[in-house]
Amino acid sequence: MLKKLWTTLVALTLVAGLLAGCSSGSSVTKKSAPSQKIVLNFAAQADNTPATQALINAFNKQSKKYKVKWVQMTNDSAQMHDQLLTSLSSGSSEYDVLSMDVVWAGEFAGAGFLSPIDQNMAKAGLMKTQFNAGSMASGNYGGKQYTLPFFPDVGLLYFRKDIVSRQDAAKLESGNYTYRDLGAMAAKYTGKGGTKNGFVYQSKQYEGLTVNLTEFSNSYKDLKNGLKTMYDFTNASWAPKDLLNYMEAETATSFVQGHSVFARNWPFQYGTIKAKGNGVKVDLKNTGIAPLPNGGSVGGWLLGINQKSKHPDGAWAFMKFASGKEGQKIMSTQGGYLPGYNALLTDKDVLKSNQMLTFPGFKKALAHTIARPVSANYNKVSDTIQIAAHKYLSTGKNLDGTVKQIQSALGK
Repeated sequence: MLKKLWTTLVALTLVAGLLAGCSSGSSVTKKSAPSQKIVLNFAAQADNTPATQALINAFNKQSKKYKVKWVQMTNDSAQMHDQLLTSLSSGSSEYDVLSMDVVWAGEFAGAGFLSPIDQNMAKAGLMKTQFNAGSMASGNYGGKQYTLPFFPDVGLLYFRKDIVSRQDAAKLESGNYTYRDLGAMAAKYTGKGGTKNGFVYQSKQYEGLTVNLTEFSNSYKDLKNGLKTMYDFTNASWAPKDLLNYMEAETATSFVQGHSVFARNWPFQYGTIKAKGNGVKVDLKNTGIAPLPNGGSVGGWLLGINQKSKHPDGAWAFMKFASGKEGQKIMSTQGGYLPGYNALLTDKDVLKSNQMLTFPGFKKALAHTIARPVSANYNKVSDTIQIAAHKYLSTGKNLDGTVKQIQSALGK
């Protein structure tokens, strides 16, 4: 019995010694727990395509340090703006990377909510010319760059290929024409092919009027002539009587139902024609696309970094990936979005996913975009432009006073 007890005590002593040796680390290496990735919150609108989630998944897969979490916002841009503004105004760091409508960038940058990215771009060897011009201009405030493109949108000229001559079509697609040339063509072709309107565009007192005046006036470089041309178009024999009430929907309806020879609208109008729904009488084969004379106003969305982000390096890493070649290709091929990274305009996979990108006129339009006014008080500036321009277009009175009023709002 004593011998058995002694044997047991010796065995326990040996086990204790072995355990002590292991804890000292002299003979056994202790495995360290895997480090967790730093979470980056990405505030972006909902997406009815798989593109945004695929973009995030691709970044997370290749990143060893960061993991992006998509904080889905509303698709109502006004509500999303207010939600972001509330968070940013409180100095919150809850969002690291922000998706922003192009017209918010100046407001958010002017308020000190965004971090400038010029040094980041320089270190990464990125140049502004690699990205959509209008998108980059929309995110440039006070001489500093604050954003990169998420996905751009662009104003286009649609025209009836079955009505317009090949010579005039080639001139339009080249972009080498003026609004006066367009007005002459509208007068020339109205009535052909059952049409009753020459050229339709957005002229109601709302944001669309600011967009169109930006285009007519060549980014306000020739404001007086731009306003005068719009007034002449409003009162032309080929213009619909209610042109001053036209928004995007009225413009699209007029063109797709075969009532107009020319129409200024966004790329969605092409999709409307392609869907061939009720009331669509125009075929894709008879639809031409061209750049606008002074370039089309850019729309769409931008990416920026919350100035209060606790992980600015990670935020930049994701932003650079999302706006770069790999990220933009995912957005284009899996979501049908227009690429903001210019090299992809000739990528075969991107071209295959978006037929419009194969059109010479569309490619030229996307390469020559312009920005609406970039201002820390954009809503106020745009409201002033809309009210003053619409009053002049409705009456034809006080052109010089209208010019001064708008220039004052622009800070010129």
